[in-house]
Amino acid sequence: MIVADTNILAYLLIKGDRMPVCREVLRLDPKWAAPPLWRSELRNVLSLYVRHRSMSPEIALARMSEAEGMLGDRDYEVSSEMVLALTKSHPISAYDAEYVSLAKALSVPLVTTDGKILKEFGGIAICPEDFVR
Repeated sequence: MIVADTNILAYLLIKGDRMPVCREVLRLDPKWAAPPLWRSELRNVLSLYVRHRSMSPEIALARMSEAEGMLGDRDYEVSSEMVLALTKSHPISAYDAEYVSLAKALSVPLVTTDGKILKEFGGIAICPEDFVR
């Protein structure tokens, strides 16, 4: 199991340069987890594509449904205490701290492309390209 942040989900579901590597991450480890926040974040990404006419509302809804099916019941609540402790000791947002907290709580890697998270949490965070190597 891995924790995947919203960017990894978006790269997997929306055609682009990182889609192949994110597909390989999924092939290597198909059990992805995330905090419940992922739903709102992915909806926001998809709504931006719809607003800019890069994606139809129907396709956006299909991508959201695909993500929900893929994560299934593997969205886990995180400890507010841990999130706040991480934001106090590291220059990250509470949103990012939710993903880090979950990875720590589950003792699994966090796959992300977020440079700040990768820099601050090199022991648990890994970019998709390194994950597939």
